[in-house]
Amino acid sequence: MVLLLGPLYHLVARADRDQALTEAYRVLKPGGLLAAAGINRYASLLEHTAFGHLYKDPMQKSIGQILASQIHDGKKAFTAAYFHSGEQLRNEVATAGFADAEVFGVEGPAWSMLAAAERNTGGDFRDSPLFESALTAARMAEPYPELLAASSHLLSIGHRPGCGTLR
Repeated sequence: MVLLLGPLYHLVARADRDQALTEAYRVLKPGGLLAAAGINRYASLLEHTAFGHLYKDPMQKSIGQILASQIHDGKKAFTAAYFHSGEQLRNEVATAGFADAEVFGVEGPAWSMLAAAERNTGGDFRDSPLFESALTAARMAEPYPELLAASSHLLSIGHRPGCGTLR
């Protein structure tokens, strides 16, 4: 198994992400599994909405630039990063030669609601009906690729074709 839990969103240039995926393919045994993480294109919008930051003009401008370019320049608050759509992440993994590439939303569509509730109340919701409901929503959303846009992080899986393919 090869885990890419950071490189694809810290490599802003497509050529660099392609190179990382090519190297992952090279070192993975035939039939082995790849798991590659990405940050969702809309993560900043959803996060800063949940945290109540979008009423500020500079934040609106910053988030607007990320939405338009899919890139955060890393000059303020967060590192340089690339923000994928689910389809883009799947296509990058498939283009590198990985078979049966799929993408899943890590947090699901209700994560920003939990983040807002926790931030605004200081509460720990892990044992609450609210948390259980958010987990249920994440599980229910999995078969619907259009709901990937509501998850903050994405996880693509695929395998290197060949002898002993895992499935």
